[in-house]
Amino acid sequence: MMASCDPAAATGSLSEEFAAPAHVEEVRSAMAAFAEQHAALGRMVVLITSGGTKVPLESRTVRFLDNFSSGRRGASSAEYFLAHGYAVIFLHRHRSLYPYTRLYTGINLLDCLTLDTVQVGTKIVTVDQTKLPNITEVLNRFQAVKSAGLLLPVEFSTLSEYLHLLKAAAQALSSIGSKAMFYLAAAVSDFYIPASEMPEHKIQSSNGPLQISMKMVPKILKPLVKDWAPKAFVISFKLETDPSILLERARFALNTYKHQAVVANVLDTRHGYVVIVTKDSQEELVLADEEAQKDVEIEEKIVKNLSHAHTQFINQKC
Repeated sequence: MMASCDPAAATGSLSEEFAAPAHVEEVRSAMAAFAEQHAALGRMVVLITSGGTKVPLESRTVRFLDNFSSGRRGASSAEYFLAHGYAVIFLHRHRSLYPYTRLYTGINLLDCLTLDTVQVGTKIVTVDQTKLPNITEVLNRFQAVKSAGLLLPVEFSTLSEYLHLLKAAAQALSSIGSKAMFYLAAAVSDFYIPASEMPEHKIQSSNGPLQISMKMVPKILKPLVKDWAPKAFVISFKLETDPSILLERARFALNTYKHQAVVANVLDTRHGYVVIVTKDSQEELVLADEEAQKDVEIEEKIVKNLSHAHTQFINQKC
């Protein structure tokens, strides 16, 4: 597989490089109304991106390139931001983990339900709460969030959908200025195949070994920070497999894109250790063994740190 470093591909217009989803304007309007409503009530609004992006190899897609992301970090972070008083727009990959329900991943729901007859012709469904730990507490939290209208979910599947919806979100939140936070936790592909170079039909294995030439995905962080939402508080994530280059790459991202923070983490230790890097500081967040045994999550510490930094950022703008 070869990747082209064509500069035009890296800086080209989204509308030229990627087909926009048909519902993008409808979603933009919904996000803008959501943001303005909650900002008027004094709330901060965070746009969380979550999950991986799918890159098709054929126009009539049978095969695609994907990554390991399940959306765990984004889904758990959404819960903690809600607990800190934020309203949340949750831009997530279709079928990735979702706030609150993520706690029951891997549990067969039907194994937790029984059907009981209370009288002839009438049956009720009973939940076995021993098989759904803390379900009452979790359901209470979810229903409180839902009744207050604090969570706006927006789905994407492909890389193209993600890029257009992120741009729409940035434009939608620009009207609330520094009250907007972008928490870009999605695992976004760095490479793609332009539609003009993609085969229409399924690639045939009978044609022999497959060679793929891919282009670099446009770096959408730069226009987001500079043009689309210039007053917002923006956090990106940097995942590496080599710890020796982690901080160097995080610093490089900050210097290149001029945003406020990078959450830097290494693949093997990402659930228990991150470094939050800003222009003037770096802070290590570590999950102790005792905390992990009590089901404390590193995302709780990340969100606490960043929500505090966001408040300071807003106060400096006043």
